[in-house]
Amino acid sequence: MKKIYLKRGKEESLQRFHPWVFSGAISYFDQEPEEGEVVEVYTNNKEFIATGHYQIGSIMVRVLSFQQEPIDQFFYEKRLTTAYDVRKCIGVVGSPSNNTYRLVHGEGDNLPGLVIDIYGKTAVMQAHSVGMHVDRTTIAEALKAVMGTTIENIFYKSETTLPFKADLGQENGFLFGGSSEDIAIENGLKFHVDWLKGQKTGFFVDQRENRSLLEQYAKGRNVLNMFCYTGGFSFYAMRGGAKLVHSVDSSQKAIDLTNANVALNYPNDPRHKAFAEDAFKFLDNMSTPYDLIILDPPAFAKHKDALRNALKGYSRLNQKALEKIQPGGILFTFSCSQVVTKDNFRTAIFTAAAQAKRNVRILHQLHQPADHPINIFHPEGEYLKGLVVYVE
Repeated sequence: MKKIYLKRGKEESLQRFHPWVFSGAISYFDQEPEEGEVVEVYTNNKEFIATGHYQIGSIMVRVLSFQQEPIDQFFYEKRLTTAYDVRKCIGVVGSPSNNTYRLVHGEGDNLPGLVIDIYGKTAVMQAHSVGMHVDRTTIAEALKAVMGTTIENIFYKSETTLPFKADLGQENGFLFGGSSEDIAIENGLKFHVDWLKGQKTGFFVDQRENRSLLEQYAKGRNVLNMFCYTGGFSFYAMRGGAKLVHSVDSSQKAIDLTNANVALNYPNDPRHKAFAEDAFKFLDNMSTPYDLIILDPPAFAKHKDALRNALKGYSRLNQKALEKIQPGGILFTFSCSQVVTKDNFRTAIFTAAAQAKRNVRILHQLHQPADHPINIFHPEGEYLKGLVVYVE
């Protein structure tokens, strides 16, 4: 196994079990590793400190273990077994009303660069690092060994998540099985999963608990679901007794999927309408009086250099919603940008409220669910932030 040596003093973050080694911390290699190769990391004093996947870029090593051990099928079986036990512990496994959950959440499950979501009998696996891509078939075999007959298909979906410069020629496809069944269940509601072309792994599993909370506030309200994607918040609102629900997304394909999902649960229900339109334009021109609005936009900032503009974008978007929402209205607003902290986001909403000249009260502070765990040594894993506010 090839070895990487750190500059003096750069081992401190690894001694605190942070799972990343940045390029600036590296002094030299004993041999140049291939991208995606498993390497060992040593201090400047030549003391072993970690094993991980090597990758060209800012994050040069993603740590898999702080022990000297082979990264093989047995290693992945151990990690997947622990992840599965966690999901059983929190109650998302084995419920007849819910067959959808995240099994592996990257650093949160000590498998940086790997995401696995379960939709019924299908596992959708996504690599965010070259190393996990290289190990994909080994991981699939480990997954079959751990999950047994509870899964019948493993779909690999990493075309858009791997670094372009790695030139891996990756295509999405089944590693195991091949079922065309694309309907999953979340809290008793059905939805289509677009494994092939959809965002993330096909559905935003991380909003499950927040959708359930929205359901409690929906009764008798006019609901606007902005950036609706597959319409998750919309059909929860309908089950909660909303008077009407309007879903908006700039993508016609997302609107088609939303309509299909609403029809699965509430066929021919006249309360729902969907619009393929830009969010800011829709808010500017809207004529319906809404008293419950959901703002769940895509990440406004992918890196720290974009943070300032992202916060301006969040403030502008929320200001428009706060200006238009009816008195006594409820706003569910989110950021999924990892570089936007809870304090950043709260300040952006404070700015929006002040500019809209609306008095608001925070009712709930929201975050990702328990099947998206945060590694205590990797606080960057806390990516989803949300607020529920009451607007006078």
